[in-house]
Amino acid sequence: MTDWIQRWKEGKIGWHRQKPNSKLIEFIDCLELQQGDCVFVPLCGKSVDMLYLLDQGYQVLGVELSELAAEQFFAENNLTFTTNKTKFFTRYIGENIQILCGDYFDLSAKDLAEVRGVYDRASLIALPSDLRVKYAQHLYAIIAPGCRVLLLTLNYPQSQISGPPFAVNQAEVESLYEKGFECQQLQCFDDLENEPKFQRSNVDFIEKATYCLRKY
Repeated sequence: MTDWIQRWKEGKIGWHRQKPNSKLIEFIDCLELQQGDCVFVPLCGKSVDMLYLLDQGYQVLGVELSELAAEQFFAENNLTFTTNKTKFFTRYIGENIQILCGDYFDLSAKDLAEVRGVYDRASLIALPSDLRVKYAQHLYAIIAPGCRVLLLTLNYPQSQISGPPFAVNQAEVESLYEKGFECQQLQCFDDLENEPKFQRSNVDFIEKATYCLRKY
């Protein structure tokens, strides 16, 4: 994870986008949230998707390894915040939003007690295969039964270009979440024409998929 911290220090954050993800906007209803519900955003960085969630009337709980990312999120969006430290995390606390800076795997069910939905745009696909298994198992352990997950993934020939983001196909998603989750693929399409990085590497295809999960 030191590489992740270094990327933030050097500004090598090519995954960051300046506007909310279109699939979050299109499929957020699958989370079946009520006004005021809390949405968990793992490996959140400084994603403006969190602003979108706030604008819809939800509370946001993010977890992020880099304190620099959290500081930039609040500074760039002119949001005031306070901080405090717990055993595992530095908490950046704003109005209706908290970002916990620390290791995702140190999160407990108590930390996520108020969470009613999860939004994973670039968390699962940021991890190598061994950590993806651990990540999914830990998510199951810390969210409440009935909690829904909006999951966005990429799939492409991994042999043609190295990650991250890593290639995760439908079979792997279903395998990762087969114990304890209902899993429905909502959409899958080839979007190579909009991915110049993958075009330059002569990748055959890049599928973008959206899933809705629900913990039993």
